[in-house]
Amino acid sequence: MAMPGREELRAALLRYVELPGARAFKALGFTPNSITLLGFAVSVAGAALTALGWPLYGGVVFLVGSILDLFDGALARLTGRASPFGALLDSVFDRLGEAALFVGLGLYYLLGDLPTGQLLLSMLAVLLGLVFSQGVSYLRARGEGLGAFTRSGIMTRTERVIILGAGLIAEGLAPVPVMVWVLWVIAGVSCFTLFQRMFTIRGILEQDAE
Repeated sequence: MAMPGREELRAALLRYVELPGARAFKALGFTPNSITLLGFAVSVAGAALTALGWPLYGGVVFLVGSILDLFDGALARLTGRASPFGALLDSVFDRLGEAALFVGLGLYYLLGDLPTGQLLLSMLAVLLGLVFSQGVSYLRARGEGLGAFTRSGIMTRTERVIILGAGLIAEGLAPVPVMVWVLWVIAGVSCFTLFQRMFTIRGILEQDAE
């Protein structure tokens, strides 16, 4: 089971955002790998802003870094420079950029002078969100290594990135803290998605074995 309309949204993004953006980056002389590294650097900057206590700006910058991730693969295909190493680099730095934001959130709470109980719950939400989010991404990669290709699941990386960025922006604008609740939602739904994807991969492997 996947979020309804996900494939239609991806097709629209490819046509109206990724390809025009890739052409613009090509005209500017960027390579796919340089866009990958630029997106990672911008995501880390968003994490740093978050850690310093500016979640609104951190969320905006993190979303910009994540948007850049749309263009490296499109540029690679457009220029005929797609390669296994480029795909590996993209995958690694996507995960590192997302993990950096969780680290930034952890520092945001540690430096926020919270009561002990609230701090412990906030840090637990950060850790569980990080563990289950990375687990979902790992399962896709491990499944592909076994020949089971799937993007199934309610909360994939795309949904997580949007929710994380939007949550940080809301944290900066709302009169009360909201990001910790966003993290609990991400942790819970990512946990469900992890097992959902695991059983989907099992089904594919069993079908291939027949």
